[in-house]
Amino acid sequence: MAKPTQVIGIVGSPRRNGNTEVLVDEILAGAKEAGASVSKYVLDELDVRPCKGCFACEKTNRCVQEDDMVELVTQMKASQVWVLGTPIYWWGPSAQFKAFIDRWVSIGREHIRGKRVILTMPMGGGSESYARHTLGMLEDVLDYLNMEHLATILAPGFGSRGAVKNAREILSKAHKAGKDSVS
Repeated sequence: MAKPTQVIGIVGSPRRNGNTEVLVDEILAGAKEAGASVSKYVLDELDVRPCKGCFACEKTNRCVQEDDMVELVTQMKASQVWVLGTPIYWWGPSAQFKAFIDRWVSIGREHIRGKRVILTMPMGGGSESYARHTLGMLEDVLDYLNMEHLATILAPGFGSRGAVKNAREILSKAHKAGKDSVS
């Protein structure tokens, strides 16, 4: 019997049970329904310090910081699909999510290449254009690292905690993206 696809969800919002977490959970539910093994991490509950820019990792292939990113990187390496969620704050990702992304420099491209990624970004602004800078940055990062961008789930106009729970079309799209990531 084949080992199930490993799918990791990363919640970059500091707001528990908010729109980002709801969307990440829905994507993970779709992946689980398709037979994947899923796990979820909430960055705000972890000790993930910002990159120091020391580039010691270039020599050691490991970050000098001993924080929760060590375990997170282990799980990221073991997962074939990454579900990355961040709310949009002032046209950018949350501070927690940006610190997380910056720490990828220590992972090593050989451990990232080929990973499949689903992005999700809820935002209070009523237009998808609020996500354009963050989406562009992440698409460029994924391309640079030779990762496969499977889907993007944007949710404009959802500033209230959990409001996206009532957006059946967006939830359906999220669930399908998770399910399709395993097929």
